Amino acid sequence: MKNLVVLTGAGMSAESGISTFRDSGGLWDRYPVEQVATPEGYAANPRLVIDFYNERRKQLLEVKPNRGHELLAELEQEFQVTVITQNVDNLHERAGSSHVIHLHGELTKVTSSWQPNNPEYIRELKPEEYEVHIGDLAPDGSQLRPFIVWFGEAVPMIETAVEYAEKADIFVIIGTSLNVYPAAGLLNYVPAGVPVYLIDPKQVAIASGRKVHVIQKGASEGMAELKKMLLEKGE
Repeated sequence: MKNLVVLTGAGMSAESGISTFRDSGGLWDRYPVEQVATPEGYAANPRLVIDFYNERRKQLLEVKPNRGHELLAELEQEFQVTVITQNVDNLHERAGSSHVIHLHGELTKVTSSWQPNNPEYIRELKPEEYEVHIGDLAPDGSQLRPFIVWFGEAVPMIETAVEYAEKADIFVIIGTSLNVYPAAGLLNYVPAGVPVYLIDPKQVAIASGRKVHVIQKGASEGMAELKKMLLEKGE
């Protein structure tokens, strides 16, 4: 089975009703990124940050995977699919994708404020626990914080993502502006000659000079077109 490696961003979940961050009217318009997505913002006002992510978690209960997520999961019947996502939602998993690498953390998980990447302290929340409070502590005695990679923090999963990009037989980019590093640099690790597909309704600048097959559509329509194309080509 060929290795199909897929990099997804906010545009993948937009059709499910998850607010994108960067688009006009997105979350960064309403919440300054410095306040809710940096270690400094958390240190200055932990309650604001914890409440912000409580709201994001509750939104997960109201949304469901879109057809794009489902079609991507269905491709596991034909390919060895690895999803590398910049999204912190769980929609890929809920649609049935079995191998998902979360670069920027996971909304449904919490961890220690002191050692956020220590696997001992990372815990999946049940839906009835989605409301985290000041005073809820990790086993090391620190405040539970969202298991999210904030701006200015290292991206622990990037090395794993690079390894998969290097082994890709087909590489697909869906719904990401390719503005956020290190994720945007993954394309540089995809071997020359490997077909690259880009699904996005907006124009996306590809800096690497790669030949890219652009499908200028949203995630669901674009995935339907891509699936048909891959199966017809017998890639």
